[in-house]
Amino acid sequence: MILNQMEGIKKWQYDFMLDIFGLFLSIKGRMNFLQFGRYGKHCEQRYRGQFEKTFDFMTFNKESILHYASDHQAIAFDPSYISKSGKHTPGVGYFWSGCASKAKWGMEIAGIAAIDIDNHTGFHLEAVQTPNNLETESLVDHYANVLIQRKDDLLCISKYVLADAYFSKKKFVSKLCENGFEVISRLRDDADLQYKFYGQ
Repeated sequence: MILNQMEGIKKWQYDFMLDIFGLFLSIKGRMNFLQFGRYGKHCEQRYRGQFEKTFDFMTFNKESILHYASDHQAIAFDPSYISKSGKHTPGVGYFWSGCASKAKWGMEIAGIAAIDIDNHTGFHLEAVQTPNNLETESLVDHYANVLIQRKDDLLCISKYVLADAYFSKKKFVSKLCENGFEVISRLRDDADLQYKFYGQ
């Protein structure tokens, strides 16, 4: 059991996470605290209270991948737009929607996954919500820092980061390469190459 290999997991958290994993696999339809209270071992308020506490999902997912996946892996990174009509949810704002090809009101998460190349499978690692007001850094810098802050866990899996053409920018690629990663991407359709590259 991966939970047994994690440091700092107490018995109450161990039992609660086992209960939650069972509920995620068994409940059909909408998942919310009311459903958890109806089908789980605890009352609705207990689930609400426990979800306010932190759990190291990155370490849990990393240990699961290292245990069950092959050794031939890469890290995939891609932000995703989430539609949200309300105005009071933390982090809502205008974010780029690739499907609509324009900025739309809602939320955005930066998804990090491990790609098991031998088994043609992707494993979710972590989703990080993008803030709607970045005052001290640009959006590209924020994306790079999301990966750099987790480099100790990510480099245990792979040093190769797969990203789409949006991330073929010098400050994104340079920051990751300076921290031990190698970026695999493609250039944008309007890229204007000034010289030929003869390196590796």
